[in-house]
Amino acid sequence: MSLNVDREGIAFSFKGGMLPMTVMELTSADPERIREQLAGKLSQAPAFFQHTPVVLSVEKLNEPHLALERICAVCRAHKLLPVAVRGGPDPVKQSAWALGLGWFPPQESRSRTLESVSPSPLEKEPQQEEVSPAPPGIAPVGSRIFRGTVRSGQQISAPEGDLVILGAVNAGSEVLAGGNVHVYGALRGRALAGIHGDREVGIFCHELHAELLSVAGNYKRLEDIDPQLLGKAVQVHLDDDQLTIAALV
Repeated sequence: MSLNVDREGIAFSFKGGMLPMTVMELTSADPERIREQLAGKLSQAPAFFQHTPVVLSVEKLNEPHLALERICAVCRAHKLLPVAVRGGPDPVKQSAWALGLGWFPPQESRSRTLESVSPSPLEKEPQQEEVSPAPPGIAPVGSRIFRGTVRSGQQISAPEGDLVILGAVNAGSEVLAGGNVHVYGALRGRALAGIHGDREVGIFCHELHAELLSVAGNYKRLEDIDPQLLGKAVQVHLDDDQLTIAALV
């Protein structure tokens, strides 16, 4: 027996990879409680999880007959895209497959809960010689500086002003601000500026590798970014409803 192969070439190939993925760890099986919490989070930052693929972790639940279809519907209504389930007994696995989702076996958790570091007032400009001065126009009111690396699974926010990161933003982390976002290092995670709809703000970073960039709800993912801009210092802003990325000069 021989396999039929397209004479013009192979149609596809399988490749291993480590794609960034958000895990939504469920501690309640009640779809209405999940709906209420998601609504609260999205009211604070409407662009935060826009069309984000998520893995639903049910490892902390003891629910063999989980209302998985309803939970997925709640997620989609709030712009989250469930792609797989992690953990759960065999009925949960079968439900996931019936809904067209993947299933991962439970694992010993090494991931951090998405941490939100409480904002603190912007006190003074940094004194480190290796850090360039911030671009003009940063408003001190409601703004904040975070010194250090933003780790995977961590969220840093400045809901009422600009956010200045004096360090790198790792993959799997998020930085978001009501105003501008400035990253004085490599930006590998997600950066969201203008989370309350301010269209005049932007994102500035010294080295672009971002998983997602968003200004006032308009976003681009890594695969949508011009490869020639990757690794470069850039500025991101809105231009006639289009997210524009340009070299920072």
